[in-house]
Amino acid sequence: MNDEEIERIGKTMAGALRHFPEKFSLKMDEHGWVSIYSFIDAVRARSQRFRWLRPHHIEAIVATDPKGRYQIKDNEIRATYGHSIDIDLDLPTENIPEKLYYPTTSEEISIILETGLKPVDRKMVHLSKTIDDAKTAGSHRVENPVIIEIDAKKAIENGLVIMQAGKTVYLAKEVPAEYLRRVEDK
Repeated sequence: MNDEEIERIGKTMAGALRHFPEKFSLKMDEHGWVSIYSFIDAVRARSQRFRWLRPHHIEAIVATDPKGRYQIKDNEIRATYGHSIDIDLDLPTENIPEKLYYPTTSEEISIILETGLKPVDRKMVHLSKTIDDAKTAGSHRVENPVIIEIDAKKAIENGLVIMQAGKTVYLAKEVPAEYLRRVEDK
């Protein structure tokens, strides 16, 4: 596969597995899993250009994805985060870092610190493993994101569920303001 093919298939995976499986006639279970064969058939049906696509191509994309956005098991595939559809992600909740991070804008920081983190265009709040990961995530929205630190250890002790969704991404339904603080610029 060349870089353009990898990018096009990756975008198709994101759309079909995170946002609109029905456009691909995919039958997704409550945890977001779909048959890898059904996914491949759907991609082939939408574009003759990908008639060569096989499971090992999808497995290679998943295995080399630097963010760990997808999982494959038992001939099924799913996205682990970024959903705008309702699914019940049964992701790991152990070994969560004591601190996690969230990027925002200077205009939104005071509101978030007062009201907490709530999902906006996705079903879950996406948290980052490191400050640098949060800056990278936030740079897609604003040139210099403001970083919020989450006291994940205390939040979990008080009953908040945080799940590991990728190599550097963690999810929560929301994070109350009491666990948030602004990371001061250095």
